[in-house]
Amino acid sequence: MSQPDIQTLKILLEREEADRETAEIGMRQAERYLSRVDEQMAQFEKYRADYIARWQDEFGHHGGIEILRCYRSYMGRLDEAISQLTAQQTHAQASLRRARTLLLEAETRVAGIRKLMERRIETHERGERRREQKHTDEMAQRAAWLNRPGAAMGAIS
Repeated sequence: MSQPDIQTLKILLEREEADRETAEIGMRQAERYLSRVDEQMAQFEKYRADYIARWQDEFGHHGGIEILRCYRSYMGRLDEAISQLTAQQTHAQASLRRARTLLLEAETRVAGIRKLMERRIETHERGERRREQKHTDEMAQRAAWLNRPGAAMGAIS
């Protein structure tokens, strides 16, 4: 039994699997980046809350205009840093969504090529079975024709 010609599909499958692996690596990197940004955000927010609590106690004991100006200035810089981290977080989330979409598309292409290969093999095997069955039927028909009474006489004449 001969094999179906699926060499081109094998090459295409290898390329698509490599693309899928690249997409998976990209997604893992996007996940790690988002995780780092989320951790940084949590640390900044905790630090900000601790800073506010610490200075509220300080204002109760030593409330001066100069201290208040320093506090507000520093809080402004903290808020700016948190705002930048929020933008990074939003960007990281969008990158992760894109990476997941690319991975899903790559996985879909790989699955489609595999399915196509399976169909071609199945179609080829079905054709081979039909040819074998046809050959078997023809052989049985010849044998039946040769075994019938008077067939030997017709074959000799």
